[in-house]
Amino acid sequence: MKEKLQKIRENAIAEIEKSDGLERLNEVRMAILGKKGELTAVLKGMKEVAPEDRPKVGQWVNETREAIESILEEKKKKLEAEALRLRYESEKIDVTMPAEKNKHGNLHPITQVRNQLIDIFGSMGFEVYEGTEIETDHYNFTALNTPQDHPARDMQDTFYLSPEFLLRTQTSAGQIHVMEAKKPPIKIISPGKVFRSDDDATHSPMFTQMEGLVVDKGITLCDLKGMLDEFVKKIFGKETTTRLRPSYFPFTEPSVEVDVSCFQCGGKGCKLCKGTGWIEVLGAGVVNNKVLEGCNIDTEEYSGFAFGIGIERIAMLKYGINNIKLLFESDLRVLDQIDD
Repeated sequence: MKEKLQKIRENAIAEIEKSDGLERLNEVRMAILGKKGELTAVLKGMKEVAPEDRPKVGQWVNETREAIESILEEKKKKLEAEALRLRYESEKIDVTMPAEKNKHGNLHPITQVRNQLIDIFGSMGFEVYEGTEIETDHYNFTALNTPQDHPARDMQDTFYLSPEFLLRTQTSAGQIHVMEAKKPPIKIISPGKVFRSDDDATHSPMFTQMEGLVVDKGITLCDLKGMLDEFVKKIFGKETTTRLRPSYFPFTEPSVEVDVSCFQCGGKGCKLCKGTGWIEVLGAGVVNNKVLEGCNIDTEEYSGFAFGIGIERIAMLKYGINNIKLLFESDLRVLDQIDD
């Protein structure tokens, strides 16, 4: 029996020493000291030992158990220390390394410019009207003095959803809704998405526009010019001025294209303004009497002006972007440079 216990002890020590982890060490413990372990089996066989030998055999079994448990505990401490060392190694932080910089998000350039325009015109007393992106042919064209056979319809390639409904080509449709629902004085801006079948470096099938409308007594082209002068100074800089060039829009008469003095070269001529000193930014004009009359506004008493701003156009000029598609690709190399 003593030799058997000695052999169990030697085998146990060998298995304990070979254990390379706490999980394996526990398996060795169970194989020797568990309910079905080798040493436990010896204890269960004590009934076969002669009564006079049982005290001595019991002593040998206890000594063997104590020796094995002592070696197990020592090995456990070594393995736990090694596991802790490896954990510390994996979680170690080099405080001398440069810290990782967390990027802060910012609004998209289109949203930034849109908010700036709303703030600028809001400071002049304009209210914001949100129109719908799906319009009827009546509000998008006919009510804006553009009948079915009018050549102005050829100026815009329209996405029709049906003979009656379409994706609006201009936020100008909003002014009709406002004038039908509200009598003068009227002073609103209407920002939103518009859609045209057009696609190149400076045009997109979908873009953002802001319509402005003022209707009151005694409104003239001079009021439009004064308002635009204030607008461009706030968006492009205090030294920026405007000039008006004759143009044509069916819903305004007279109609004008609005240029601003080049804010990059101060009007001397550069690549941005193509050497002219001026940059075209928007279209505007005095509201056509036919449009006012169609909304039951007395043209003997009231007049007004309207303007349409392409927000992508303003963003491209303001931030030096030469391709409109960069505004839709969400390229962080571009967006990271723009944060007002």
